[in-house]
Amino acid sequence: MSDRDDFLLWVKSVLYQAELTLHNGDAEPRKQIWSRNEPVSVLGAWRNAYGLQQVDELFTALGQSFSHCTSYDCELQAYDVVGDMAYTAGLEHSSASVNGEPRTYTLRATQVYRREDGHWKVAHRHGDTVLPDPDGAS
Repeated sequence: MSDRDDFLLWVKSVLYQAELTLHNGDAEPRKQIWSRNEPVSVLGAWRNAYGLQQVDELFTALGQSFSHCTSYDCELQAYDVVGDMAYTAGLEHSSASVNGEPRTYTLRATQVYRREDGHWKVAHRHGDTVLPDPDGAS
C-alpha cells in the first residue's frame, strides 16, 4: 500500500470516527489524533486556538457543545502526502445539536498532518462556515 493509500484509509476511518464522535459530544478521540508536539493550531469557524493548552481547551468546549449528531460527512476534495507531512482539504457537512439547538451546516476545512512515531497526527486545522451565495451561484 502506498503512503497516499495508507493515509486515505486513516482519514476515512480513524479521523472520520474521531470527528463523528466529537459531534456526539465526546472530544477524547479527536484529542488523541492531534499532535502533542508544538506547534499546533486551530483557525476555527467559531474559535481559534494556538498551542497544546488552548487546543485542548477548545476541543473540550466543542465536545461539551455538540450532541445528537444525525449526520456527518467529509467531502474530501484534495489530499496529498509528502514524506512525513500530509494535508486534506474538503467540505464537512454536519447535522448536530450545538448547545442544545439542532443545526445543519457545512464547513470548509483544511488540515495539516505530521507522521509521528509511525502514526498520523493533526497539527493544524482551518475551518470556516460556507455561507449560501446570495446570487445562487456555486
